[in-house]
Amino acid sequence: MILRPRIRGFICLTTHPEGCRAHVREQIAAVKAKGPIPGVPKKVLVIGASTGYGLSARVAAAFGGGAQTLGVFFAKPPSADRPAMAGWYNSVAFEREAKAAGLYAKNVHGDAFSEEVKQRVVAQIKQDWGTVDQVVYSLASGKRDNPRTGKTAKSCLKPIGEAYTAKTLDTDKLAVHDITLPSASEEEVADTVSVMGGEDWEWWIDALAKGGVLAPGATTFAYSYIGPKLTFPIYRNGTIGRAKEDLEATAARLRERLAANGGDARIVVSKALVTQASSAIPVVPLYISLLYRVMKEKGLHEGCLEQMYRLYSTPRVLDAEGRVRIDDWEMRPDVQAEVEALWAKVTTENIAGLSDLDGYRKDFLRLFGFGLAGVDYEAESDPLQLGGTPAVLES
Repeated sequence: MILRPRIRGFICLTTHPEGCRAHVREQIAAVKAKGPIPGVPKKVLVIGASTGYGLSARVAAAFGGGAQTLGVFFAKPPSADRPAMAGWYNSVAFEREAKAAGLYAKNVHGDAFSEEVKQRVVAQIKQDWGTVDQVVYSLASGKRDNPRTGKTAKSCLKPIGEAYTAKTLDTDKLAVHDITLPSASEEEVADTVSVMGGEDWEWWIDALAKGGVLAPGATTFAYSYIGPKLTFPIYRNGTIGRAKEDLEATAARLRERLAANGGDARIVVSKALVTQASSAIPVVPLYISLLYRVMKEKGLHEGCLEQMYRLYSTPRVLDAEGRVRIDDWEMRPDVQAEVEALWAKVTTENIAGLSDLDGYRKDFLRLFGFGLAGVDYEAESDPLQLGGTPAVLES
């Protein structure tokens, strides 16, 4: 079949196997070009390893620092008439590239919120490594089945306290318009915290500790975002922001706990980028398209891979709350002043000239394997094949 992008709202309904493979290879090549990273933990578990920051952290640790990596992810596999989710092809491609380079790489496919997957990972670590040196928590999901309560919680993207009206970007019609979001109920806030907060991260550390597989001095980190005042009502002061506050409180507890054995736990505050998660947040795509223009003009733009390479290769910059800040370039006063000035002026008629809308759209499509150099998108694709062999996990 000929695979082309079919976009509905903030999701692309199709993926391209060879494009996903090319995307992984491109990140690997970028790390190699930047050079080796000293001091990377040697055995790294990435929970949520198949896309975005999780995938890039895995690439940077493995191909920059020579780390052995174990990735946990969930993505629909391919069928004869339907391609897999991008995360499936990404994970298969990473596993093959790492093994070809002589690096240990295995994957555990399943619901990371479940107890069963946690125990599978503990068993795998015991069998292959004995202990794990670092745990990267990069899980993003719209819902969570809590194995201890039996309740399914669904996250939402809403303000808290009162409705919020602001500019947003319709990425289908390329139109700028106002959107009003109703305030969240107490149940919606609680459910979003359950899905996106720190409880599952802590349960992962509990399972690894109980299984005896946390190495002395083991470290862990999870991702958060703060952003500018422009996005505060829908992000930092909204339901997802409440979840991030819970995540940060979890980090403080884990830091105190792991410090007793020489370890550490941190929140990594990253910059705004086009990911499958960020694309779903109203207001944020418009902000990102303006931010991209400003940061590219100043030579400050980074993608997920560049952010993760900087995280592993440069001294940590901590804020007053002990969070690692790699959003520092985004939050520079000169950058934010220019974004705010553009925000005040942007309309449907001038967005193409005021923003990096083209860059936003290209990055969005690349998430699903489209728009990669060297890929023949006019050629027939077999969803069950990747690089001429079955698109299956080897581990």
